[in-house]
Amino acid sequence: MDQFNGLSAFVKTADLGSFVSAGRVLGLSASAVGKAVTNLERQLGVRLFQRSTRSIRLTEEGRLFHERCRRVLDDLDDARSSLAQAVAAPRGRLRLSVPLVSYHLLLPILPDFTRLYPEVELDIDFNDRIVDLIEEGVDVAIRSGNLQDSRLMSRALRPFQMLLCASPDYLERHGVPQCPADLQEHFGVRFRFPNSGKLQSWPLALPPGQPEPLSRTALICNNMEALRGATLSGLGIGCMPDFLARGPVAEGRLRTILDDHIDGPGQFHMIWPSNRHLSPKVRVLVDFLTKTLFANRCDMPGSNQAQPV
Repeated sequence: MDQFNGLSAFVKTADLGSFVSAGRVLGLSASAVGKAVTNLERQLGVRLFQRSTRSIRLTEEGRLFHERCRRVLDDLDDARSSLAQAVAAPRGRLRLSVPLVSYHLLLPILPDFTRLYPEVELDIDFNDRIVDLIEEGVDVAIRSGNLQDSRLMSRALRPFQMLLCASPDYLERHGVPQCPADLQEHFGVRFRFPNSGKLQSWPLALPPGQPEPLSRTALICNNMEALRGATLSGLGIGCMPDFLARGPVAEGRLRTILDDHIDGPGQFHMIWPSNRHLSPKVRVLVDFLTKTLFANRCDMPGSNQAQPV
């Protein structure tokens, strides 16, 4: 037997406590397993097992060697599995959970993904609810904010900027605020987080200790698309991500306000369960979205060029 088979024989014997049991698993005779372990001991120049007529047990050196060999063989099994999956064609249903507003980013690029991987069926849930990926069987999710679940792997995607916007009609009727304190004289369209029920704070760069100036609330909703619609209709000032405001600002239907007082960077992350073996369909989606949605800059409405976060 070669050295690798000797390691396998040793680890199985240590795991199962006998040459006979190890032989059954490896498809070898007990004497062949014992000979492989003896040859390994000879090569190493150390005794790995204390043998008696009734039992065998690891020596202290054997115990330490077993711990290392177990990790090596596990890594080798991982490498074999990863290689097998790498050459397998991605296929099957892939469940993706994403925020409602992310369809502005996803829909333009998904046709390219389906052309590249026609055997992958995308099942997308556009929902602002934070799902439990493992409990609900979701393969990949896109989320913003802090990520705290240690069972998940993550990769940064697109940074974005939160902006304060209002319609030209609203600003004509109520005036353009020149500083954050002016917001007290205006109406706000506010966003309520679906999971926590808390109102979103506006991204104002204020001196330490200075409270957020409160506008008079015209509407509260838990849907960013509805917030944009209410802001477009002239109901009040709304806070939304740059990619959601970009089109209406370019068309003149919205204007950004207090740009010099805004400090609202955000970051999208892609997350998936931290399995030892990443399935081909998940691997290709993770790689595709990383290449197509990854950026070091975010789009600022009202400008023809991207601005750094």
